[in-house]
Amino acid sequence: MDAFYLRAAIGQRFCIHHPPLGAVQGAVVQVHAFAEEMNKSRRMSAMQSRALAQAGFAVIQIDLHGCGDSSDDLADATWAGWLADVVLAAQWLLQRHPGAPLWLWGHRAGALLAAQAARSLDTVVNFLFWQAAASGKTLLQQFLRLRLAGEMSGNAPGPLMEGLRQQLAAGSAIAVAGYSLPPAVAAGLEDARLVPPERPSRLVWLEVSAREGPGLLPASAPVLAEWQGAGFTVDARVANGPAFWQTTEIEDAPALIAATVSALAQGAGA
Repeated sequence: MDAFYLRAAIGQRFCIHHPPLGAVQGAVVQVHAFAEEMNKSRRMSAMQSRALAQAGFAVIQIDLHGCGDSSDDLADATWAGWLADVVLAAQWLLQRHPGAPLWLWGHRAGALLAAQAARSLDTVVNFLFWQAAASGKTLLQQFLRLRLAGEMSGNAPGPLMEGLRQQLAAGSAIAVAGYSLPPAVAAGLEDARLVPPERPSRLVWLEVSAREGPGLLPASAPVLAEWQGAGFTVDARVANGPAFWQTTEIEDAPALIAATVSALAQGAGA
């Protein structure tokens, strides 16, 4: 495991490179979740990265601009800058592992970034999505509700939500749960949709549920159908475990780690 700073157009990005054990089976770029979901997922991300490296996959974890240990704060970030960060990390990894099949591993909002960033990469891209959302609008609403929860006090949520959106539209950042959300991130997230890129490849779609024997979320079906219709080979699974990205305490989902390694290994070298 090598930790380093990768120079970007603005500042530096903190990265961790996990070299593969043995012959490289693929090159995986992690695109982390948004805000506090990223922090809650740090342990799982590290455990998964090490497990993939043990299985022969080269992995790079990158803190996007204004996140984690990278330069600046969230208030300085933009959605377009995050897309450029994903491309930068992928290019760096492929330079060190030329010819390896590329995977973009997106968690939650990271899946939306991965799908968009793939269009700027001059290679076929495979996708690994953890608990992806069909659109960023849903994720943005969930994030803004964290602000509303402390302000409602008998007020109707609709006008309060509209007030937050008006502030963003006017170009003002808003404070939410200890984060300063800039308009350039909020607008990109709200407009993002999980649309398949033009070059079909593989999609591994993984969800987590604490229930025994669960099926995929109903909202996943139309998204998976769209990707299959675009020519993607889709492997969709549900792993038993907690929603670790939003639990109060840091929790693990070992079944998700095992399912991820299994799914990627099935098509290794393809």
